[in-house]
Amino acid sequence: MLSAVLAMSSNAALADSTGTSYAGTLSNPNDTFEVTLTLASASNVTLQTYGFGGGTNQAGTLIAPGGTDPFVGLFAGLGASATFIHGTALDLTNYTPGCPRAGTVSNFGDTACGDVTMVFDALAAGTYTVLLSDGQFIPGAAIGAGTTLGDGFFDFTGGVFCNLEDTNTGTACPNVSGTYALDVITNSSTTATTPEPATLLLLETGLAGLLGVRRRSARSKT
Repeated sequence: MLSAVLAMSSNAALADSTGTSYAGTLSNPNDTFEVTLTLASASNVTLQTYGFGGGTNQAGTLIAPGGTDPFVGLFAGLGASATFIHGTALDLTNYTPGCPRAGTVSNFGDTACGDVTMVFDALAAGTYTVLLSDGQFIPGAAIGAGTTLGDGFFDFTGGVFCNLEDTNTGTACPNVSGTYALDVITNSSTTATTPEPATLLLLETGLAGLLGVRRRSARSKT
């Protein structure tokens, strides 16, 4: 399953002068997609997803809606020792302005959507890891359970892709696909990105009740 993600993600990468666009499919809710971001000098970095609501990405490709609502995070460094800087998802209270994403209105109304926009101003030169996963497969570092990528993940997915209930229509699990689309955009022409999908260690925990309550209740209605 992981090799399939690698093939899809690598073939979908389209570079241009200001960034790189990635698109693919998480084969299951416990898969992750990683991008190595190398900055030769301080740069402004924008991370933008389109897979949930659709839109036109940096490469000019029209992305269909209906994909996963992702978690997106930025870590300083590579591998298990990479240190968490910031990350967010629809379920997290720290989620940054990404709604409505890409200048359109989400089908979840005017206050919630599944895509993520994150902007980092004057990010220092160095090597970083951009992580994308399902919005309920969340690094422990993002919720205070550790500080690095190697600290594992909390799995609130229940083993399925299922977005929060659309309270406007009462629709449970309106998106059940693992497809994603991610732009990594910088203002530095010397920046290079390399995709590195990975499936990281699942951290077993009793904290599963803290997140995903609305999603689980939405599934119970189906």
